[in-house]
Amino acid sequence: MKVKEIKELTTAEMIQKEKEYKEELFNLRFQLATGQLENTARINEVRKSIARIKTVLRGQEK
Repeated sequence: MKVKEIKELTTAEMIQKEKEYKEELFNLRFQLATGQLENTARINEVRKSIARIKTVLRGQEK
């Protein structure tokens, strides 16, 4: 998810997206540990999306 797309969301939607990404990250890590994960690059994509959402949320607080 790109920053431009994130900024178009409301605060509640951003928080919900962050929660969804965290759940996905948990599942991806679990798959990695059990050897079922095929696309390991997805972990980095999800982590970056979480960071982008947190950055935009923090910017709105100020």
